[in-house]
Amino acid sequence: MNASELVRESTLCDVRPLPEVGVGHGAHVVDVSSRWHAGDPCVCAIGAFDGVHVGHRALLADAASDAHGRGLPLVAVTFDPDPSDVLSGECVSQRLLTCRDRRRFLSTTPVDAILVLTFDSIIAGTEYGAFLDDVLLPLASPAAIHVGQGFVLGAGARGDAVAMGEYGHGHGFGLVAHPLVERGGRAVSATRTRSLLSEGDVRSAASLLGRPHYVSGVVVHGRGQGTGFGFPTANVSCDPSLRLPGEGVYAGYVRVGSLAWPAAVNVGSSRTFEDRREGFLEATLLGFDGDLYGEMVDVVFTDRLRPPMVFGSVEELERVVLGNVSWVRDNLGDEGVEVPT
Repeated sequence: MNASELVRESTLCDVRPLPEVGVGHGAHVVDVSSRWHAGDPCVCAIGAFDGVHVGHRALLADAASDAHGRGLPLVAVTFDPDPSDVLSGECVSQRLLTCRDRRRFLSTTPVDAILVLTFDSIIAGTEYGAFLDDVLLPLASPAAIHVGQGFVLGAGARGDAVAMGEYGHGHGFGLVAHPLVERGGRAVSATRTRSLLSEGDVRSAASLLGRPHYVSGVVVHGRGQGTGFGFPTANVSCDPSLRLPGEGVYAGYVRVGSLAWPAAVNVGSSRTFEDRREGFLEATLLGFDGDLYGEMVDVVFTDRLRPPMVFGSVEELERVVLGNVSWVRDNLGDEGVEVPT
């Protein structure tokens, strides 16, 4: 995969805006193929789908085969905000994708529509049978529902696959619980992916996601130290709900508009200077010349170059940073690459 393809697959910069329409019950439909409208029969796949990783894609591919065999459209049913945030009472800053980008990635799978349900304390306290009767069945009219093993629904997590399967027998739908996809002898999951990212293992995380991890943010003013070394830096203020890789320096790309620039990216607070800003992300861009302040950018992580370090002098810092930049130049190039928007 060349640089343009890598950035495109990571950030979906070429995915067209999708129409959305409210359908009641705090829900809205994202139309992908114009083959389904709320209330029409369909096959459903239900999940949080954070990251839309290789396991999610396998489940959706199987569900699409079932839907095709029945002559019905496939609808992905997901939740906004993420149920784990509501159930924990706080935003855990662990999301692999924003809700908007989760919908965009789902649109690249074989779904015909995405039904987004608002998840709040009322829904969290609703018994699974009441949720199915009052919300999902009227909106989706499913002939079959596909979930991953371990999926639970409703108050007290009582709506597991067995309970939902029994419920479906009396309400006109089948329940298919899919075994989890494995990589390296372990199940692929959003939790495992987050753990790998927290350890800085962006390559292993990419193997679970099926793409490199990325985060979005706005370029803000920073220390300006990088410009003193002879190259521009972009200090990125990221969405606080997103999972950043663990502290360290990474190779990757910074995409703005139709161009992606090879970059060495520092994640974490400064260990050398006094401004210990948590969540600090500073990208050194190769080949870039211009002003990015106020721009929204995507930062794609391809490799970890080193763990965080404390430097005894600016000279030592400069020497190590130049080594990181050389690695990026040798492996990713030193020019912006065109990507579709």
